[in-house]
Formats: sequence, C-alpha cells, structure tokens
Amino acid sequence: MIDDIKHVFNRGINKNDIFIDDYDRMRFIESLYKFNNEKVAIRSETKSFFDNPPPQEKLVEILKWTLMPNHFHLLVQEKIEGGISEFVRRLGNGYTKYFNIKHKKSGFLFQNRTKMILVKSEQQFLYIPYYIDLNILDIYFPNWREDGLKDLNKALEVMKNYKWSSFPDYFDEKERDFSCVVNKELFYDLFDLDEEHYKKELKDFIKSPIKKFKPD
Repeated sequence: MIDDIKHVFNRGINKNDIFIDDYDRMRFIESLYKFNNEKVAIRSETKSFFDNPPPQEKLVEILKWTLMPNHFHLLVQEKIEGGISEFVRRLGNGYTKYFNIKHKKSGFLFQNRTKMILVKSEQQFLYIPYYIDLNILDIYFPNWREDGLKDLNKALEVMKNYKWSSFPDYFDEKERDFSCVVNKELFYDLFDLDEEHYKKELKDFIKSPIKKFKPD
C-alpha cells in the first residue's frame, strides 16, 4: 500500500459526453494544472496556457490521467491534508461552469459525486495505473477485454498516438505541451519502476485475465 494515493473518476450524467470537442479536452487538461494550486486557481495571460505555465503550490501530485468521451480517470497523490477533495471539488465545479456556458446548458454535468478510491490493496496497487492507461483501448477495440488483442504492437501504437491521456508522456521521449501536468519521476519512484520495466509490465498486464476486472 502507498499512503494517500487515490483513483479519481467520474462520468457524465446519464452517461452523456462531457467532452464534445478538442477545445473541451484541452480546457479540462488546463484545469488539471490551474486548479492544482493551494491558494487560488492559477490564471495566465497567455493565449495558450502551456506556453509558459506558472509555478504551483500543489494540492496533489497527478501521476496518471485519461479522458474518454463521457468520463475521466486520474491517479493522484495527496500533498496536503484534504488536498484531493479540494482539488476534485474545484475541478468539477470549474469545468461544469465552463461546459454549461460554452454549450448553452444548465444543471449537473456529472452523474454523481466524483469517486475517490484509496489505493490500499495489492491488487489495486498492481492494477490501477495500467487500467487508467488501457482505458482508451475501449474506443478503438471495443471487445478487447473479452476477446483479447490480436496485435499488441498496434494497440500500443494507438495508445501512444492518443493525445488525451498521460500515456504518451511515459512512452514518448518527446515532451508534449502539457507534460508538466504529471509527475513521471514520482510515479516511477512510488511504484518502484523504471521506463523499461513499466513497458514490460504493461504488455504482460494486457495479456493477463485481471484486465477483466472493472473498478468503476
């Protein structure tokens, strides 16, 4: 068990999409950075926020994230007491306000209160990081959990090219515009991994029956 690490996830009300276009997705990623500040949400005067991201006093360390059409997943470590709850509250409220204004909607965006599951069992410890990475395969290979993957290399290539996940930050030497959202070094340290070991473990995990377990 690693103290204060949680799997955070939520989906749209009635399973509706919470990301309509790439602008929505980028706004959510910016929110992951902007709302992760101890005092107030960070503001930036630059047109593209990640051109020059301001320094943070972090509430949490973000280790993994994935955006799907109607839900999101995060793996976070708390930095200050109550940090995860405060970060999740700000993120949900801020993105809902943005979404409703942009898309001329009102009311709730998310289905329920955001779930925050403490990573405390050995199974969760071994499973959750890979589950978050592999979630995107559901888009391109809908039956992969039941039928397996015929072409593992193709699946990995799809994941590397999926922009709306932290997976490319771990498997591509080229730094992306929003690579600053995640703390890769901390992830490897906490989970006692290095890049090569993580790649091997991920490939083994894809082929293992544990993938059929769905925590949400």
